[in-house]
Amino acid sequence: MNIKHNKIIITLLSIVFAINLTSCVDDLNVTPIDPSVNQTFDQMAVFAKIYASFQLTGLEGPAGKPDVSAADEGQMGLYRGFWNLNELTTDEVCWAYESNYKIYELQTNKPTSSNPWIQNVYEYSFIQIVMCNSFLEQTAGISDEETVKQRAEVRFIRALHYYNLMDLYGNVPFVTTVSTNLPEQIKRADLFAWIESELKEIEPDMYQSKSSHEYYRVDVVADWLLLSRMYLNAEVYTGTADWNNAAVYAKKVIDSDYSLATKYRYLFMGDNAGTIDGSSVNDAPNEIIFPVAANGKKTSSYSGSCYLVGSPAFSNMTDPQGTTVPIISNFLPKSKWGCNRVKLSLTKKFFPNGTLPAGSESAIDLRSAAKDDRAMLYAKGRTVVLADRADPSNGLATFKFTNGRADGDTTKISDETMPDMDIPLMRKAEAYLTYAEAVLRGASPISGYTALQAVQALRSRANATALTSITLDGVLDEWAREFYFEGRRRTDLIRYGYFGGNNDYVWDWKGGTLAGTQFDKHYNLFPLPETDLSANSNLTQNDDY
Repeated sequence: MNIKHNKIIITLLSIVFAINLTSCVDDLNVTPIDPSVNQTFDQMAVFAKIYASFQLTGLEGPAGKPDVSAADEGQMGLYRGFWNLNELTTDEVCWAYESNYKIYELQTNKPTSSNPWIQNVYEYSFIQIVMCNSFLEQTAGISDEETVKQRAEVRFIRALHYYNLMDLYGNVPFVTTVSTNLPEQIKRADLFAWIESELKEIEPDMYQSKSSHEYYRVDVVADWLLLSRMYLNAEVYTGTADWNNAAVYAKKVIDSDYSLATKYRYLFMGDNAGTIDGSSVNDAPNEIIFPVAANGKKTSSYSGSCYLVGSPAFSNMTDPQGTTVPIISNFLPKSKWGCNRVKLSLTKKFFPNGTLPAGSESAIDLRSAAKDDRAMLYAKGRTVVLADRADPSNGLATFKFTNGRADGDTTKISDETMPDMDIPLMRKAEAYLTYAEAVLRGASPISGYTALQAVQALRSRANATALTSITLDGVLDEWAREFYFEGRRRTDLIRYGYFGGNNDYVWDWKGGTLAGTQFDKHYNLFPLPETDLSANSNLTQNDDY
């Protein structure tokens, strides 16, 4: 962690968010305070900042006074960078636009330690960790019920940031206190053990049910879901698999009081906060365990939900959602960028031979043709094969994310340029596929619940054909169908041994060629940024970089 991170602490603690979490994002306004005038610790302000920084990038929206000195703050916020690292490197998404800030290094699976996307995710993550550490130090010894809950949530969020760093970079700097000392580097397996212990220790202090807290705050089910995710990947992180614990914690999430949204598309719409967004139709909050709050006026940022909504959309796309609001909506004319497109390898998850059924080549909605409500793909005026990344007609588009509302009420859309769609950062559907994969890999079924039943719960919601059996590769395909474009694919491919190294799994543009080519296994980890290596003599670069 670069020493400049410590210099930012006073700034972070001088931020006031006029936020009322009980009314969610109605007052997500950012007001900086001059630290030379007021350095009083504002517990609620810093607590709100810790949540808000998944979406926001600095003190002014959509850009201005950034938390990180980025080449382009609007592009390089935490969530957008995290998404790019985990999607553009895989078989799902092709960046089909100019090479902004070495983004093609991600697309061709040849990243370098000077890559600004790699550096910014790393720096934003550590800024959040520093802020969590400071909050915990400032509130140490305070025992009122609200502070106890806040401290548990902050420890969870810190653990989540460390989990992502462990997943992306391996052996990283580790610090749990505010200090000007250069942090030591922790081994990946040791960080795994620390996160595991931390998540278990905070369980009793977390809110214990979905109904016991405000929507935008996490509870113990988020804790279980992160534990299940970590155990599912334990063999990658520690060298020792732990399928049983992956299944145990996934089943706890399945048995929790969260439930699947009635319609898949509800999860990714402008009113996906349900009644909080004034919608009596959208029941996505039943499924979303960790939502990142968005409001067109209050969370203005190009790095959060605006990126999800705008980057896959084209200006001439028409509405397949069945609502009165166009796909991205006429209320977002500046956010139809057309830069993230669907790779053929993802299309094949819904159409196995890679060709569309006769009559659907010009369809604006391929859900019916795929017999799967998750196939939110758009073919009109587009080719299935993305042979030329410079040709805007190459590659299918997706309309998965939209600012349209399930209730069709255009009067409740907050803004003409920024979306209201919350980012569903963690949702219950993950637990079903974690459970299914863990059982197929050797975990003991719990209460007779089978892997096939778990997979079928999601396929049934999607109105997809019922399966009679399921294999491990079948579960990997379900991971793609259920979670494409949601920022997790790289981790799944690495766990299956299908990412770096010699394997038989290729996708279009893998390794930088249209046909796909293998790349070395050391790319299963991103390099530590060269800026931090230069600043901290305690750090050793990942092998072969």
